[in-house]
Amino acid sequence: MQKIMEPAFEIAYLLVGLAISIFILVKSKKRIPYVLFGVMGLVLVFGDSFHLIPRILNSWELGGENIYAALGIGKLVTSITMTIFYLILYWFFKLRYQKKTPLSLDVCLYVLAAVRIILCLLPFNDWTSKDAPYLWGIYRNIPFVIMGILMVILCFKWNKEDKPFKLAYIAISLSFIFYIMTVTLTVVNTLFGLMMLPKTICYVWLLVMGIVALRKEDAVKE
Repeated sequence: MQKIMEPAFEIAYLLVGLAISIFILVKSKKRIPYVLFGVMGLVLVFGDSFHLIPRILNSWELGGENIYAALGIGKLVTSITMTIFYLILYWFFKLRYQKKTPLSLDVCLYVLAAVRIILCLLPFNDWTSKDAPYLWGIYRNIPFVIMGILMVILCFKWNKEDKPFKLAYIAISLSFIFYIMTVTLTVVNTLFGLMMLPKTICYVWLLVMGIVALRKEDAVKE
């Protein structure tokens, strides 16, 4: 059953994420915040496709001998694009609410993102190995989790009066909880890898919030 349901879910996610992102870009009417949001969605789908397509092929036993290398490289690409995803989301909210944040906050997020990407690129991760080092999976996610905590705090403070994004902090919180469970507990039981599925739903939820916000804004202008 898992060989059918999991690939079906992953294919549906990639198609839905792509459709939502293109829809927002088309309907953005060159409004910079929504252009950013649409690009953010494309970055999400593009990065996840590197990881999910090998997983789909592996589920169907079509991956061949190099499947672990493909899965590892896919995880590397996804790790980098997810970092960029949250930077773009940060800028989307800054533009949406016209927030003049302290330079220190901007620098902090940029530094955390840069450290995360550098840690991901270090050879110690041994991405293409079937048994990649567990501890490096922890190290490279420390700055990413700090980014997530900052984003949750900002969304909680900024989005209170913004109905479409009022629950964004919950979606981000849950996505990180499921992600941390996957990273830390899959080594104990591979079933924890399924936590990536609800994590993915949280990302789709965020993208849907963008559609709701866009349509609400357009309805007010009509």
